[in-house]
Amino acid sequence: MYPSKNGKIDPKELVKERYSFEDLIAMIRLLRSPEGCPWDREQTHASIRKNFIEETYEALEAIDNGDLALLREELGDVLLQVGLHVEMEAERGTMTFEDVITALCIKLVQRHPHVFGDVRGDSAAQALDNWETIKMRTKGQETYTESLHSVPASFPALMRAQKLQSRAARAGFEWPDVDGAWDKLTEECAELGQALKTRDKVAQERELGDALFAMVSVARKLDIDAEEALTRAGQRFTERFARMEEQANAQDKPLHTLSPEQQMGAVEPGKTRIT
Repeated sequence: MYPSKNGKIDPKELVKERYSFEDLIAMIRLLRSPEGCPWDREQTHASIRKNFIEETYEALEAIDNGDLALLREELGDVLLQVGLHVEMEAERGTMTFEDVITALCIKLVQRHPHVFGDVRGDSAAQALDNWETIKMRTKGQETYTESLHSVPASFPALMRAQKLQSRAARAGFEWPDVDGAWDKLTEECAELGQALKTRDKVAQERELGDALFAMVSVARKLDIDAEEALTRAGQRFTERFARMEEQANAQDKPLHTLSPEQQMGAVEPGKTRIT
């Protein structure tokens, strides 16, 4: 049972050295109660929506850095976001943690017939194929188009593009090899080049989007995650920029007073662009 006194959660009973999942639920409930925190009490699903995204990305950064202590902390923050959203509905009597856990476990049983049933799933690829097929069926998706429509628009653009292409590929709609994807990218870049010669911003945006989408197709054929590739490119850019600023400071020259050639020359001889 949750720590309680006169029907209310006693804060003193929640101050301890080790905690359980039950303690977490009690603590979130306390924070959302009249005796809890005014800020937590005022939050809604919409008001903390971005917090969920931020905490998830911070957990990913901990994974990328191999920082287990930070990962433990960030996973806790993600769990807090889950707890807050569930508690908001628990207050309305529409959802409990048990409902969420039950729905998850039922889904895991349904989508792992090679574990809980008699379907074969001897490889990771086969297991994934089982998952996607069952996912379409359980979500009532009768067409491949419906599966594309189900990809959240809130996904980062590159991630969404790759997911859309993967879903379309299940219907056989994809290039047979990377050469076909590369040719399409070259074609889209040529069309972008033509659009750049005009003042038609609508056309320029459309062609730029098509070129980026085609680039994702190349990434897929190379078995590269486009989102992660761009993230790493951003990290390399930041490192190069830091070296340029370091060089400029060492010469007592403000970075903005140097030409792009001077900036890049100090870091990577022969390059004439900051990127």
